[in-house]
Amino acid sequence: MEYLNYRENGINIVFGITEDRRFKLLHFSTAEFDPESLCRPRPSLWPEVAAQRERLIDEEFQLVQLRIAGLDLPYENHGRKYVLTPPGCYLRYRGLEDTRNDRGRCLVITLEDTEISFVRVIYTMQFYDGTRVVRCRTSVTNIGEEEQTLEYVGSFSYTGIEKEGTGPAEERMYFRLPRNSWQKELNWIRLSFDEMGFSQTQPAIWLRTSRAFEITNTGNWSAKRYLPMGYVENVSAGTSLFWQIEHNGSWHAEIGDSHEHFYLSLSGPTEQQSHWFRRLAPGETFESVPVAVGAGRADFDEDMGELTKYRRLIRRPNRDDLELPVIFNDYMNCLCGDPTAEKEYPMIDVAAECGCEYYVIDAGWYADGEWWDGVGEWKESRKRFPDGLRAVTDYIRKKGMVPGLWLELEVMGVRCPLAETLPDDWFFVRHGKRVYDRSRWQLDFRNPEVRAFADGTVKRLVEEYGAGYIKMDYNIEPGIGTEQGAESPGQGMLEHERAFLAWLDSLYERYPDLVIENCSSGGLRMDYALLSRHSIQSTSDEEDYRNYAVISANAATGCTPEQAAVWSYPLESGDREETIFNMINAMLLRIHQSGHLLNLGDERRALVAEGIRVYKEIRGEIRVGLPFWPTGLAGYRDTWITSGIRRGDRAYLAVWRRDLGRGLMPGEDPASRETDTLRVPLKGLEAYFGRAAASVECIYPPAGEDSAHEYRLDGETHELTVRFGERTMARLYRIEA
Repeated sequence: MEYLNYRENGINIVFGITEDRRFKLLHFSTAEFDPESLCRPRPSLWPEVAAQRERLIDEEFQLVQLRIAGLDLPYENHGRKYVLTPPGCYLRYRGLEDTRNDRGRCLVITLEDTEISFVRVIYTMQFYDGTRVVRCRTSVTNIGEEEQTLEYVGSFSYTGIEKEGTGPAEERMYFRLPRNSWQKELNWIRLSFDEMGFSQTQPAIWLRTSRAFEITNTGNWSAKRYLPMGYVENVSAGTSLFWQIEHNGSWHAEIGDSHEHFYLSLSGPTEQQSHWFRRLAPGETFESVPVAVGAGRADFDEDMGELTKYRRLIRRPNRDDLELPVIFNDYMNCLCGDPTAEKEYPMIDVAAECGCEYYVIDAGWYADGEWWDGVGEWKESRKRFPDGLRAVTDYIRKKGMVPGLWLELEVMGVRCPLAETLPDDWFFVRHGKRVYDRSRWQLDFRNPEVRAFADGTVKRLVEEYGAGYIKMDYNIEPGIGTEQGAESPGQGMLEHERAFLAWLDSLYERYPDLVIENCSSGGLRMDYALLSRHSIQSTSDEEDYRNYAVISANAATGCTPEQAAVWSYPLESGDREETIFNMINAMLLRIHQSGHLLNLGDERRALVAEGIRVYKEIRGEIRVGLPFWPTGLAGYRDTWITSGIRRGDRAYLAVWRRDLGRGLMPGEDPASRETDTLRVPLKGLEAYFGRAAASVECIYPPAGEDSAHEYRLDGETHELTVRFGERTMARLYRIEA
């Protein structure tokens, strides 16, 4: 076998070319490549095993997993897993281009099958200077004379993810699974390969069970069950792989076993999981969704830092992520979708006094009364705003803030008068009926009339109503897609999603300084198809500030800190510590201030203003800083939580203590609830500071009489010890080298 070796940005990539010109991805890691690891001899009771090992190298390690209807596989593959796929296994190497562009090195590999399927595959690996992350995608062209039907097009596939290190794979390999749901976003867990069902009970040579561990999404809420990302670590070898699938709809990630090895396969929609297939006529080309894959050293904090740097590189340049303005939104624990001019004016005054820079009028501004199933025309309610909505937005600007409005542009309510006059080709259709969810119909952005309607709506909000900020919400899930004008519902969905992204691009060309918040019932479309365009992401609709601390602490895994909008919504019936806790939830990310500030009282309102003042001092470092978690990622059962942002020789650390007022969970240590002291290890910061942390200062709340709070830094152990005398409280610290 001929080896092709590439080293770029700390990643070692090795390709192999067999004698019959099949092209293999043999190595993708920060570790050195050991050819013996491809087929390492292992003890076996079966003598025929050793004789088959060399054959396995020819079968395995496909660069591209591609499945076309009607093709059989020459090798055994249990369970229709996305490995050893036909015609992926038939593709032959035709050439490799190695160039550089303004982002970094770029490898473009050409493969063809000119005997069975007659397709040409162009596989692109784009490196990004300054980070150990590669963006990959697959382009498939029908170069034959007959139509072919694509059932699966992989964007990244790597067999041998476990091959470094020693010992059973199920004991040294771990997967961090990013679970997600409404009001419980960013809920990570860590599973061993044994817990995933991969115990090696048969000889390694025959390790080809029907089992695959799948995380998948079908539908338009890209993150409704899982974030489109993942993390695999090899604790024996000290290596890791991390990835994100950059798509705003259906996607699939799979870890499985195949003979000697375990593999990772990543893609957009599939036929099996997403009701997607694509007929490819002669001369036609299909391109997969992009995925980003990084290689690391089994250091989760470091790897999330690499992913953060990459996300900043692929994001549309914008002022919002440079300036990090403070946003007030009138919804949460405030007006709750019932705005009127009378209610807004005094709230605008107090938001300005507290230091907010944007003021967003949330849902309800377009309807005289109940609005859920009647949305869709997006015209101001004169009952709510007798002098017109523009009078209120002008007042917001007069107070030195930029006005914003809530919008749910991709749907129309079933009682919307306009919807009754429109043809079905404006909407998703299945089984001859419009697709609806929660009393809304899904608009189809493939239709140019729909895009023109959306253009006109945004134009009215910006130019007539004076909006400089749009909270773009999306509260339905239309399922597998649309049959209208598509060979499969999944393909109709994919075309709609790509049309929506293209529409967003055109919108930002017209309004480059317009801030559009990506919101889908909170964080249910937290993906980098959308976040490479939008500057800010709603992280949750969570209504309990104590639970929001978990989402806040983990937010920088799902998006960059400066894109992660977190509610701070002090309760009218709350107290000093509750207000501080709310503010600290948001102060290392993006502040989405809310709560009925008028009714907080002078002391608590002053705490809000002080939190915003401190935030403005440090936000310049948040936008370039990298996240870290000195006590690990937060869980919903945790009493103590920590997360931080580091930049150069300075870091900021948030610490929370939570009492949720519930009984003990199974396996929970009762002592963890009772202790009022936490030791936070800071020694790991040496890797970033260049030396140990030397000083710690509590920067919020302001210094003063605080008998419930003590902290000290041990110069020898590099531990920060904090004592929180209240059962629910939080503090924000600055750490300097």
